[in-house]
Amino acid sequence: MIPSLQLHQPVVSTYTVPTDAPEADGTLSWDTTTVVIAEVTAGDATGSGWTYGPAAVGDLLREELGPVVMGLDAFDIPAAHDALCRAIRNAGRPGVAACAISALDIALWDLKARLLELPLVRLLGAAREAVPVYGSGGFTTYHDTHLAAQLNGWVHGQQIPRVKIKIGEAWGRAADRDLSRVRTAREVIGAEAELYVDANGGYTRKQAIRVGHALAEHGVGWYEEPVSSDDLTGLRLVRDALLCDVAAGEYGYDLPYFARMIAAGAVDCLQIDATRCGGITEFLRAAALAQSHGLEISAHCAPHAHAAVAAAVPNLRHIEWFHDHVRIESMFFDGALDPTGGVIRPDGGVGHGLTLRTEEVEEYRVA
Repeated sequence: MIPSLQLHQPVVSTYTVPTDAPEADGTLSWDTTTVVIAEVTAGDATGSGWTYGPAAVGDLLREELGPVVMGLDAFDIPAAHDALCRAIRNAGRPGVAACAISALDIALWDLKARLLELPLVRLLGAAREAVPVYGSGGFTTYHDTHLAAQLNGWVHGQQIPRVKIKIGEAWGRAADRDLSRVRTAREVIGAEAELYVDANGGYTRKQAIRVGHALAEHGVGWYEEPVSSDDLTGLRLVRDALLCDVAAGEYGYDLPYFARMIAAGAVDCLQIDATRCGGITEFLRAAALAQSHGLEISAHCAPHAHAAVAAAVPNLRHIEWFHDHVRIESMFFDGALDPTGGVIRPDGGVGHGLTLRTEEVEEYRVA
């Protein structure tokens, strides 16, 4: 019989990392990325989890949510997750609170696997040995030379056969440049690689359809957030008008969000982000919900946080090998994965297999 082990107060650290070049998508620009890391201990093991968001996520973890899990059994993750969700009732779950719960939930799963001395994928149970990835970046701020270099690195360097670029520049007011960049991308990657685009909700409904017809000429098979992900009717209209797959879901902060999106028939592939939706616990629930409606899912960003759980999901299409987060996770952790060949294999070490380089990243710490 496995003895009960009580959770200690989580340790929370917040880091802000400058981007390696100015970045923007259709509706936002940025030059730094903030990562909040939660570490939780029970017995002689420590698990870590993280999310990307404002520093306020770390404040909420330290002041409100950390004390909630103190003393709970490290093996009873559903009980801890439920307690966290109840604790933020008056604060509201979407946004900061959901990101905080997500980081702590990921840490709890990592801790449990380490206590059992198992790789996290073995604890969850694998549906596949290798997890497909797609290269993601292609920011609207990139000039054509920079864009070509990034795409070349993925497709011809690392042999990743699927890539995504940002379009919808300036809230859809630069559609001609969007299409020019898509043409450039297709020329760089060749005819065989899959080409995806992400408008980040930058277009209006009919504009998105017009652009979608032009994208088809370049073999674009994935059209992410052609309109706002809050516009479920608009997503459905675009989906019905085009042959390519429409995808959305990255802003899902709870299970009812995904239920509404699925019920609206808004997407062909549901995106889920474990660092936003409530961690691994809620990721698995959302994936099962999608499977019950015949949908595949794709993991949004934070690839190392998704590697093990993605391998455990039967209806997974792929995970996003997002430039910003790959760079940060490779800087911050020992044990980063290699996507060469277009797949990663999350079976190394115990837990999620990553170890925080605390001293090496101290220069980026802000809290």
